[in-house]
Amino acid sequence: MTLNELDTLKARLDALRPLPQAALRNLHEELVLRWTYNSNAIEGNTLTLMETKVVLEGITVGGKLLREHFEAINHRDAILYVEDVVWREEPLSEWQIRNLHRLILKQIDDDNAGSYRKLNVSIAGARHVPPDMLLVPEQMAALLHWYDHEAAALHPVVRAAKLHVDFVRIHPFVDGNGRTARLLLNLELLKSGFPAIVLPVERRLAYYLALDKAHVEGDMDDFVALIMETVRDGFAPYWHVLGLR
Repeated sequence: MTLNELDTLKARLDALRPLPQAALRNLHEELVLRWTYNSNAIEGNTLTLMETKVVLEGITVGGKLLREHFEAINHRDAILYVEDVVWREEPLSEWQIRNLHRLILKQIDDDNAGSYRKLNVSIAGARHVPPDMLLVPEQMAALLHWYDHEAAALHPVVRAAKLHVDFVRIHPFVDGNGRTARLLLNLELLKSGFPAIVLPVERRLAYYLALDKAHVEGDMDDFVALIMETVRDGFAPYWHVLGLR
């Protein structure tokens, strides 16, 4: 899979727009469910896909933690926020990132929701050690400076991948960094007209290994390749709902 091939898929989809409203509703409902389920499952949420579906419909699942219910509902709300940001064409900002994180941790950890961490953390199983808490504000400012002044030169898929990698490297929050990073990645893809992607929980190990390699060795190739594959897969629901191959 190459970037040119992804551009060709995007051009094919663009040529079919505007899509029928019924198709868009079907695609959106399925995307929100799969994205919420997989992103939360990567972080250890035990709700199944169908359990996530009923929670999003307002039904409580017996035997599951209240936190897991909030994680599903919050993630759905964060997706809607991302879509609103894209619709309004708002520029990326630290305020926006904090808002996303605030939605992720709402009613779960309100004390830390939207606030940069005030302690040092480690990532279980990873070689990478996030920067000292005192460096977080300046490194986040540097990330946004890169985004504002250099990121536009990159292909949208590579830009989205690098934004994810660099955000997770800083690990600016006590909790919820992974979910926020995947929301930021999709925010960037959607701004550029690509479909939002769903990183499947089944590829969690490859995802973690590629991230750690990028952080420790400075080699993003594996991570970019994983994102490119997932972007390619993100077109499949469109072809399916439109009856195309």
